[in-house]
Amino acid sequence: MEDNKAPALAPVDYLLHLADNALVLGQRNAEWCGHGPVLEEDIAMANIGLDLIGQARMLYQHAATLIGGDATEDRLAYFRDAAEFRNYTLLELPHHGPLAGTAASDRDYATTITRNFFYSTLMLLLWEALQQSKDPQLAAIAGKALKEMRYHVRHSRDWLVRLGDGTDESHRRMQAAVDHLLPYTQEFWGPSPVEARAVASGTGVDTRLLRESWDRTVDDALAEATLRKPAAGGYLTRGKDGQHSEHLSYLLAEIQGLARQHPEATW
Repeated sequence: MEDNKAPALAPVDYLLHLADNALVLGQRNAEWCGHGPVLEEDIAMANIGLDLIGQARMLYQHAATLIGGDATEDRLAYFRDAAEFRNYTLLELPHHGPLAGTAASDRDYATTITRNFFYSTLMLLLWEALQQSKDPQLAAIAGKALKEMRYHVRHSRDWLVRLGDGTDESHRRMQAAVDHLLPYTQEFWGPSPVEARAVASGTGVDTRLLRESWDRTVDDALAEATLRKPAAGGYLTRGKDGQHSEHLSYLLAEIQGLARQHPEATW
């Protein structure tokens, strides 16, 4: 007897959360293009950014199909305002430590590497689990993204250790980046209604179940890098619920500016 039961479909907002994460961090990493500390790293960071934007495209395409109508990947990326984005706040932060919103600072590679390591370590676990999603399209995206994320983890971990256990100056910068960014990772584990719906349908993963593995991987890397892990705590950011820092609107202005000036253009 054939099973004619239709496959489950992930909630659109869950797909947008995953897509927005990849798009925003992909854009941040792309800001190093032409500014990398050495040529090899300039190319590596550009490729990592392209990987993430490619993941975002697949997720936006899937979401657009489910939304129907005139929804397209371009509309979802270029014509939604900051409050409609569902990315982690961690990913929209600029490449330097905490400063006033009007302040300017040079890019700090320690901040970029630390953020990439924290996020890619989470996503390596999440994509692996999402291969079992009841949404077959999301499961297929997870399988492709997983291969890319293995490289992202290896790249960021290697540099985390190299810089953390390097010179006094590189160690200082890495420790400052860890101290600055680690509190933002608490958002990884905070439940949200969208994630709850995805978990209930069997199409998503409860990230809280990944926390022990994430902590173990991060702790091992920080120890090898001779870096201290600060105590968790502080304000819990809610970027995945649409509550963002001031940095996202500026970032989206760069991403979306051309498309919004020429909304009917074709390429």
